[in-house]
Amino acid sequence: MSLTLTDITLTYPDGEDRLTALDRVGLEVPRGSLTAVVGPSGSGKSSLLAVAATLITPDAGTVTVDGTATTGLTRGELAALRRHRIGIVFQQPNLLPSLTAAEQLQVMARIEGRNPRAARSRALALLDAVGLADRADHRPHQLSGGQRQRVNIARALMNDPTVLLVDEPTSALDHERGAAVIDLLTRLTHQRATATVLVTHDRTHLTAADRIAEVHDGRLHLQAPVR
Repeated sequence: MSLTLTDITLTYPDGEDRLTALDRVGLEVPRGSLTAVVGPSGSGKSSLLAVAATLITPDAGTVTVDGTATTGLTRGELAALRRHRIGIVFQQPNLLPSLTAAEQLQVMARIEGRNPRAARSRALALLDAVGLADRADHRPHQLSGGQRQRVNIARALMNDPTVLLVDEPTSALDHERGAAVIDLLTRLTHQRATATVLVTHDRTHLTAADRIAEVHDGRLHLQAPVR
């Protein structure tokens, strides 16, 4: 397994009480597979993704990323783990308006002090993998919404993560472009052997998932994939 959540409990302050966002959640995501996480608004989907990304520390339970248990790691160690092993595709691409598509990816490598020429080569290869080889030198305003989301996905893969976490990638796209993005994520998951968790509200795309995990009131229930 590349991502394992074990007995995760997460609560938030709610006046004088605590609101349970995740209640003893367990999830295993093998490399080369895509697990779709669905559920109504406020059910705990975003909290689950944040815990998996090590952006939030749960009240109890263990997150294990590529064999490394995150319990007890310092902030610096968690940041390094995210940089090296976790790719995060946020709901909004949040691309830097002054940078080209290739430069959006190269920034990730510069943070690690990688060779600029090697970083450029990898960025171009990833843009080719997401179907944007001919848009490498285009800035965000020159790209469609679907193309910006593809740059977002390529950027998350820049440091060759073992775990890929994706938050509502189709929310701002029409059905056709949304389906294309899900197909792309499925293909990249299998080709690059990432353990991918996809949070989505759109059940029409669930046929692409290897497994479906539904969250209700902080509890997670695994379902058979829809074929």
